[in-house]
This record gives sequence, C-alpha cells and structure tokens, in this order.
Amino acid sequence: MGEMGVPDQKIVEGPAGYVLEDVPHLTDYIPDLPTFPNPLQDNPAYSVVKQYFVNQDDTVPQKIVVQKTSPRGTHFRRAGPRQRVYFESEDVHACIVTCGGLCPGLNTVIREIVCGLSHMYGVNKILGIEGGYKGFYACNTIPLTPKAVNDIHKRGGTVLGTSRGGHDTIKIVDSIQDRGINQVYIIGGDGTQKGASAIFQEVRRRGLQVAVVGIPKTIDNDIAVIDKSFGFDTAVEEAQRAINAAHVEAESAENGIGMVKLMGRYSGFIAMYATLASRDVDCCLIPESPFYLEGNGGLLEYIEKRIKENGHIVIVVAEGAGQELVAESMKQAEHDASGNKLLSDVGLWLSQKIKDHFTRKQNLVINLKYIDPTYMIRAIPSIASDNVYCTLLAHSAIHGAMAGYTGFTVGLVNGRHAYIPFYRVTESRNKVVITDRMWARLLSSTNQPSFLCSKVVEEAKTANGTPLKVN
Repeated sequence: MGEMGVPDQKIVEGPAGYVLEDVPHLTDYIPDLPTFPNPLQDNPAYSVVKQYFVNQDDTVPQKIVVQKTSPRGTHFRRAGPRQRVYFESEDVHACIVTCGGLCPGLNTVIREIVCGLSHMYGVNKILGIEGGYKGFYACNTIPLTPKAVNDIHKRGGTVLGTSRGGHDTIKIVDSIQDRGINQVYIIGGDGTQKGASAIFQEVRRRGLQVAVVGIPKTIDNDIAVIDKSFGFDTAVEEAQRAINAAHVEAESAENGIGMVKLMGRYSGFIAMYATLASRDVDCCLIPESPFYLEGNGGLLEYIEKRIKENGHIVIVVAEGAGQELVAESMKQAEHDASGNKLLSDVGLWLSQKIKDHFTRKQNLVINLKYIDPTYMIRAIPSIASDNVYCTLLAHSAIHGAMAGYTGFTVGLVNGRHAYIPFYRVTESRNKVVITDRMWARLLSSTNQPSFLCSKVVEEAKTANGTPLKVN
C-alpha cells in the first residue's frame, strides 16, 4: 500500500520535480525471478528495426505543455518491448476476457493480442474466457489461435461475449490458478479495471507469477489520463450518419426538428466531436453543461428562434444530459449489474417537452423526428484509425506482461503508449471542460447560447483551475 491508502502506489522522485508513478512488477513480491532473452531479437520481421527495445528508464510525461520554470511533473513508464523477459514462450498460458458494454474495436484487440503473442513471442496457449468475468468460473472457454481469429476484426461486437457484473475475485483467481494461467488480459471500462485491480491484489497475495493487464474500453472516451479510448473515432464517424439523417428530415419538413441522442452517460465527448465534425447541428447538449427549458434564454426559446430564422433545427443530446430535469418528473433511477445508474431517456423526454411547448403555441406546427442510433454505433466494426490504435494497445499490453509488469492499464498518453497504474484510471472520470477552448469552438460552430448563468461559469472555471478573465 502506498500513501493515503492508494493501493500499489510506486512513486519514484527525481530532480526538478520529476515524479514517476510506476506500475507493479512481478519481482516486487517474487524476488530472484529468472529472466530470458526477448525472442523478438531473433524475429526476422524486426531485424530491420534500428532500436527496437525500449530503454528501461524511458518515461512519458502526463502534462506536455509546461513553462520553463515548471516542475517536470508526473510521468508514466513507457510501453514497449524490453531486452529481458520474465516468461519463457513455451510456458506462457494466456487468457483474454471482455467485460461491460459493446464498443467498436473489441474484436480487433482480441485478434491482435492473440496474433501478437503468437507471432512476436511464439506463445501457443491462449484461452478466450466467454461471457465476461463470470466466464472464469461459470462458462466455457475457447482456445484462440491466429487462424481462429484471423478475420474477427471485420465484425462488430466481441467473439468472446460479454456481461456486466459477475465479478467474484476469489473464484476468478481460483480459476486462474487451477488452469495454470499466467497472463490475464482484461478488456473493459473503469468498473472492469477496478475488478482487474482486485484480481491483481489477490494474485499478489497468493504469490503467483501471473501478470494482470488491463486494456481500457469505453465508447464515451471518459477514462482518465489516456488521450483517447479505442472505438471513439468509430463512434464519432458513425454518429455523423444519424446527424445527417436528422438534418435531411428536419430540412425537408415544415418547421422540422431533428433530434439525435448519442452516447455519453457522464461525459459528452461523442456529442461534442460529432457536432464539431458535422457542422449541421444547431444545438448540442451534454452532461457537463446544464441547461434549462422555460423562460428567457432557455432551450425552448432558442428552438423557437432558430425555427423562425432557418425553418428547421438539428439538436444533438448526450444520453446523460439534463438528467436532473428528467428526474424531477420520473421515478428514482435503478442500477444495472455493473452498478451504473439506469438513465431515463432524455431524448424521448425532451421530444415530448418540445411537442407540448409548441402545442400550447397554436400558431406554430412542428415536425419532430427523434433518432437514437446508440446500439447501431456500439455494434459496428471499427474504422481504420481505431484498428491501428487497437493493434498498438494490444502489442503494448503484451510487451508489458512479457517484461514482468503487472497491475497496470495500457494507454496513449500525449501520443506515446504508457503503462498506467490501475488506480489512476479508476479514481476519476474524464469530462468535457466547459471552460476549455474546444467547448468554445462548439458554441461558436452552433451559435447556441451556453444556457449557463455567469455564476455557473465562474464556478466551472474555479473548479478546473482556469481563472480566465471575463470580458
């Protein structure tokens, strides 16, 4: 245990305010482990690479924009292959599990873990755990080979199946131990990564030579520290189709309103980026930016104004937006098996509120079309940029496990792949900063009001540590 009760905290400090938040290593609790030459040095595919092995001391800075007097700040260990490995290839028995909701790119990650282990390290014992965490003790397993996974990246979903909940640490580690598994690759969101951390803790308590590695998955792009989650680019790309359909419908009807609900329980990144990319959106509503319906400066007034000016309006709303307004008229929300609050459908609720408003105004008839493409977006195969990203994530995870690192999540930090301690990606959620330039760009693009009073804006600036001058 590290400072302030944070598990597995390994802090290395250096000159000029340098701080490395390191990840656990098998030798932390199993001393004198033998090492072996990395088989990549004999791999003909990599013979042309000038410097393939990553320097042991390479780190990646979390904050990339600094002043000359700034401390060097927090760093993470750089991902990549090491000269010495802690597993002999023929002794590796790996397993892969996918947990939580669907996301484009899941099959690509599975494929590249299998192919990477096989082609780079000569590993031939790889198991797929079916049906999420409970699959460790309640379902069948699937032997995975490069041939078996060859074309799965062309399909959406996950060939291993998935589920929420079902996490029983003792049963899972019992299964890992009984099967002789020594590398565990866990693909899932922040709840899944918390589960992976618990598995690592139990593995360490038992003194097992088992590397536990997380690959972060969230379509909402809300995992902290990392630049971007896989599947996000695909989600934004596919969201364009729904926005375009809403725009065509709205533009073609008298007083047309096209409304699209996109993913984003707590973070509005998909809605924001899809809006910026589309340029057909007149209003974007996200969880981070409260809005109100009635009265001067409210949403309904803005919709009226836009319809009178343009004859139509396109609205994008993230699923978590306006939940406090919906809650006033709906029953108490329940929770799913992962502990996530079940949100009310803000799109349906908002559609009804808009219809009611214009019904009261006898002189204005509207044509509202509501589109919810959520499950279409989640289920499609990933696009090219995400496929490349998934490949690099999978390879970085493999290199880390083979080098003896454990208890970490792999992710892109400032454009470089790094190994991040589990607690750093689960302690907070990445959110749109509404006092940041990107949100200002969106407001400029849509010409929508912020729907915020000056007090809320000032509170947001203070909370985000950006006391900007207000003109």
